[in-house]
This record gives sequence, structure tokens and C-alpha cells, in this order.
Amino acid sequence: MLLLGGDEGAAQPPRAAGETGYATARARMVREQIAARGITNLRVLEAMGQVPRHEFVPAELRSRAYEDGPLPIGHGQTISQPYIVAFMTEALDPKPTDRVLEIGTGSGYQAAVLSGLVAEVCSIELVEPLARRAETDLRRLGFTHVKVRCGDGHLGWPEAAPFDAIIVTCAPEEVPPALVAQLKAGGRMIIPVGSQWGAQELVLLQRTPAGLEKNAVLPVRFVPMVKGR
Repeated sequence: MLLLGGDEGAAQPPRAAGETGYATARARMVREQIAARGITNLRVLEAMGQVPRHEFVPAELRSRAYEDGPLPIGHGQTISQPYIVAFMTEALDPKPTDRVLEIGTGSGYQAAVLSGLVAEVCSIELVEPLARRAETDLRRLGFTHVKVRCGDGHLGWPEAAPFDAIIVTCAPEEVPPALVAQLKAGGRMIIPVGSQWGAQELVLLQRTPAGLEKNAVLPVRFVPMVKGR
């Protein structure tokens, strides 16, 4: 189990050589790829404008970090398109007091975006090298309020449950029951659902007194959610 915790000595993301160019590209990304497509939550826009996406992609792809599309991060996984990250974050309606479960840490970028918007992020990644790299990068960049665990996302994180919100960045064919069980009453979940080769829909769920409300909000294409062995 890998954990990133504590606020001690929290630092702002370092301003390395070339950071001005990255900041300009990031501002353009927010303006042209995100705000122009209808994302209006100011907290989400601010977070997308602050988190250095180039630090969460392989070094050889940093010049493409702010392009309008996903990028490979190794082990058959990708970092999502910036607009999709913003869309899912806004749909989750994050509150400063929320505790959020993320399934599919990947590079750690989505967790970094959420980190400044909520009280705590618990993130699970099945691929151990990715979990270790994400934990290292999040710590190096000073993103706090994040715990990273290597494990099967289908099972969630029962000992840390319940959660105010759950975000899933890989696609199961059906919503895992364990994740629903770990969602608080009134809690929200955003999750892509569908087969690897067929249609996938981004689904927004809310746990209400009357049951689980489900609304398909966007056709998408995510890597499949794989069960642990």
C-alpha cells in the first residue's frame, strides 16, 4: 500500500526552466479547450489552470502536454484529454469538505486537480509502477490531501468509506456494486460504463432516498477497468 499524506512542508509546484511557456500553454488550454466548451465552474477552471499537466506525462511528451487529446503514460494507460478531466470534475460538483475516491490513479493528474478542490482524495491504481510513479510525482510537486493505493478498483477502499464522491477513470462494463455501497447518501459518482470495443457512456449517479439516480451525460472512450488477480 502506498500512501501520500500530511500537509507538512507542502510546496507549490516548482517553476522550472520553460515554466512560462507551459503556463501560457496551460492558460490557452483552459480558455480554448475547456471554458469555450461550456465548463463554467470557476474553481474547476482555476484548478485546471494551476496544475502542471506537463509534469504528469512522460518527459518525451511534455511538448504535447497541453494538446487537446489523451496521451500515453505507459503500461497501456493514458492521461485523459484535458476537457474530459474538467468535465468529469465539474460533474462531480466537488465541495471543499468532500472526501473523494478515485479509481484509476494513472499519472496522478486527476488526483492533483481534485486535491485543491476537496478535503481528501483516496486514489486506487491497479498497475503498481504507475501507482508508485504517481505517488512520487504528487509528493514532489507538493500536492497534499492525496492517498495513493495499489489495488483492485472494483473493490473500492472499504476501510476509508463512505465517500462524498467517487470518480472512475477507466470503464467497467457495469457499475461495481462495491463502489455504490461506499457512496454516502446524497453522494455523487461519475463513471464511464461500457465494453472495451462497444459504446461507452459517461454516467452520473447520485444516491438518493429513493434509490440510485443514473443519467448518461456524454459518449466517451476509456481504457477498460481491469480486475486484480
